[in-house]
Amino acid sequence: MTDVRAQPAPATAEESRRNPHGSFIWYELMTPDPDGAKAFYEAVVPGWRVGPGSAEHHGYREINLDTGGHAGGLMPLNDEMIAGGAKPVWLGYIGVDDVAETVARIEAKGGAVHLPAFDIPGIGRIAMVTDPQGIPFYVMRGAIETPSDAFSPTAEGHVSWNELMTSDPVAAREFYDALFGWTSDDFMPMGENGEYRFFGHHGATIGAVCGEMGSGNSKWRYYIRVPSISAAVDAVKSGGGQVVMGPHEVPGGDHIIIGIDPQGAEFALVGKA
Repeated sequence: MTDVRAQPAPATAEESRRNPHGSFIWYELMTPDPDGAKAFYEAVVPGWRVGPGSAEHHGYREINLDTGGHAGGLMPLNDEMIAGGAKPVWLGYIGVDDVAETVARIEAKGGAVHLPAFDIPGIGRIAMVTDPQGIPFYVMRGAIETPSDAFSPTAEGHVSWNELMTSDPVAAREFYDALFGWTSDDFMPMGENGEYRFFGHHGATIGAVCGEMGSGNSKWRYYIRVPSISAAVDAVKSGGGQVVMGPHEVPGGDHIIIGIDPQGAEFALVGKA
């Protein structure tokens, strides 16, 4: 883990505009094979460099960028975690002003706590929670002033879209809007699949919410921006992964794919054809 995820109390008016409450500030891959995941994602996402495991933080690895900064982290799944039901997955962190207060509100609104809040010295306080439909994510309050740019709508190597597929989009909109100040007024009709509602936060579009694409398919999905989808498809296949959807074009001219990495975690990519 790294302090770049920080969501601290701002010291100035300028700081108050950085990573405000409700911002996505970090992304984490949980995987049983860190070395295998490192080799795969470094080949698929140009500019990614997965660092060495931290003995202090149970082998946690940072995903560094050639251009500077960080894209997220990689958490090794050990036998005990797997026996407890943990599976390979990408998870997102939402920055909050106060973890305890946010967790209490999550529970009051029908969510649940799966990992009670705890402190990581010098980094921050985190908790793993689920929304009322059982979809997991983290909330975090960082320990330092440094803002995070793990989410960027346009920068290559960063997550640039956060997509929530849920069994109850109406309830999900109310839950996330109330907790994090997101708006979801704008939408795109999807025919028999209902509406694709766009999440707005502090003037930026950060993602969207829609119904399940298939029964029991509720999840957060995070799209990582790459310079070339066709090159990424070749790298996924040669690296032992699978492309399960796409490539296909989305509004705005980008193309996307959804895949499964060699360790079993779903991932998504967006970029030019």
